[in-house]
Amino acid sequence: MQDWKKDRIGAAVRGENPMVIARMKSGFAVIGDYQFLPGYCVLLAYPQAGSLNELSMEERKQYLLDMTLLGDAVMNVCKPLRINYSTLMNADHYLHTHVEARYDWEPESNKRRPVCLYPREDRFSKEAEYSEEKHGELKKKLAEELKRLMAANY
Repeated sequence: MQDWKKDRIGAAVRGENPMVIARMKSGFAVIGDYQFLPGYCVLLAYPQAGSLNELSMEERKQYLLDMTLLGDAVMNVCKPLRINYSTLMNADHYLHTHVEARYDWEPESNKRRPVCLYPREDRFSKEAEYSEEKHGELKKKLAEELKRLMAANY
């Protein structure tokens, strides 16, 4: 495992997390390690919190605004049917939200199911693994769109 993956938020703060798309008011928008469904991103809360419930009402509002701005950026760049938001802290015990684009081309059997129920070998395949060569342009477009949306909404 690469060192920055051991502390993704700390690495983002230090400028060492290569997956950072943008610094937002409530944290860091990052592109997903695997692009099984193009545009998969995560919002990492900063300062770090254990859950949404630990945040003040103002911090919650900001986090949820940032979450949806990231979703808007994915919608505008990738043109999926919809965005799913998953705030799960079972494996990583800090506030973060998965922003998952859902597409018309997905198999019918998976369209109504959470992304985490796709077979692991599909979600974490070598072909889907983020690389600058394959996904760098997508990351750049997401960053540009997210910065535009932040400028319009902050």
